[in-house]
Amino acid sequence: MSAFRTLDDAGSLQGKRVLMRVDLNVPMENGRVTDATRIERVAPTIREVAGKGAKVVLLAHFGRPKGKRDPKDTLEPVVPALSKALGQPVSFAADCVGDEAAKAVAALKDGDVLLLENTRYHAGEEKNDAAFADALAANGDVYVNEAFSAAHRAHASTEGLAHRLPAYAGREMQAELEALTKGLEAPQRPVIALVGGAKVSSKIDLLENLVAKVDMLVIGGGMANTFLHAEGKAVGKSLCEKDLADTAKRIRAAAEKAGCRIILPVDAVSASEFKANAAHETVPVDAVPETGMILDAGPKSVAEINAAIDTARTLVWNGPLGAFELTPFDAATVAAAKHAAARTEAGQLVSVAGGGDTVAALNHAGVGQTFTYVSTAGGAFLEWLEGKALPGVEALRAKV
Repeated sequence: MSAFRTLDDAGSLQGKRVLMRVDLNVPMENGRVTDATRIERVAPTIREVAGKGAKVVLLAHFGRPKGKRDPKDTLEPVVPALSKALGQPVSFAADCVGDEAAKAVAALKDGDVLLLENTRYHAGEEKNDAAFADALAANGDVYVNEAFSAAHRAHASTEGLAHRLPAYAGREMQAELEALTKGLEAPQRPVIALVGGAKVSSKIDLLENLVAKVDMLVIGGGMANTFLHAEGKAVGKSLCEKDLADTAKRIRAAAEKAGCRIILPVDAVSASEFKANAAHETVPVDAVPETGMILDAGPKSVAEINAAIDTARTLVWNGPLGAFELTPFDAATVAAAKHAAARTEAGQLVSVAGGGDTVAALNHAGVGQTFTYVSTAGGAFLEWLEGKALPGVEALRAKV
């Protein structure tokens, strides 16, 4: 991890004001947090920094207020859940800059935690405005970025601050960067990537980057139908982007040139309607009925995927293999996920997953805790898989 500055490089934090960017954009209902996963993930770093005698000042966004103060996007209702996760009181300031923020920061004692109001209440946040970044920096001595999920945005609190204060990756950010490095930057080979989901159009950059970096690429979900169509196979009424047949062929050609083996379904679970427990049959992919929709990969496909996983040392997973929200069309996703988890537990596989429906799919399979690392960052994880530089990460690179 020498490529990035982490808390291990920060020295003594005693008495220092630590501005920590966190992701508290959590689901709310009737003024209460309904899923505290993101809070629980950042809590250990907050406790560590507070335990070192720092005055912890939390920066976060909530919703999309577009630079204007909107009561429905206030962070104040997050305070009780945050206090509970930390096991200590958390104070709140009704602004993130200006007199109100300055007074709240000045009142902190060593080890205290303060949450500032939504950074996106100010237009300067998303514009990465220099004056706004300066105003944020005025309340801190040290900057810690613990919000990988926002690292693909060049905002004042995610990128601008890192150039104004000594800047470090928090523990969760560090774990994410280490996992991503193990996944594609410096992986143990062979590497297999499993990419599923509905549409090829949303993952063209991802697929083009992966075929140049991995040894095997499994394509599942609705995306696979477009590739099957490009091969001349009839896919009935399945979700299929027929206009992207040439794109699918181009990706296949690039994979062949790079020596990457593409694995597509060989059999499919077909149903005439998109609903749970719909009447269904398993057919070869070249025998899908005209009125049928492919809703999952079949058992022969799963066996082929699992056999490929058995030959790999590293797995990168993004997206489900079928309509996993509907039984029994979750079978392929669950079977492959459990197989990968067993290989991981046995120490035979490094498994890194994230993006979109992936977390929900792996949790549905009961293996969310078993993979080497599961990222809760949607857009940032996908952009990293696409090979794009993430501004919030680049700003933390160690100076050579």
